[in-house]
Amino acid sequence: QVQLVESGGGLVQAGDSLTLSCVFSGRYFSNYAMGWFRQTPGSERDFVAAITWNGGRTVYADSVKDRFIISRDHHKNTLYLQMGNLKADDTAVYYCAARLYTIATAARDFDSWGQGTQVTVSS
Repeated sequence: QVQLVESGGGLVQAGDSLTLSCVFSGRYFSNYAMGWFRQTPGSERDFVAAITWNGGRTVYADSVKDRFIISRDHHKNTLYLQMGNLKADDTAVYYCAARLYTIATAARDFDSWGQGTQVTVSS
């Protein structure tokens, strides 16, 4: 059974940077493509970024391209999201998600989810 625990959220100012972490527990981190999603109250969970099982390919939402970087560390079983030049529109609860084997960008295609971490960007 996969468990995901996010951390690193907080309150920052526009233009700041923040790095989120997601620790994976279970078998076997390297079997899973991983993704980050975000959600605001009353809205659907939106795709942010995804990475293949080996880190060889990454995909980003247009709204975060060139500002966010997704990466993974197999020694630490951890997924990261480096967020730069944050904007007020980036305010949301951020979730990490795991999908067996193949990369995806739709929330419905991911099997396991963390509890989320709040990111608030003040303008």
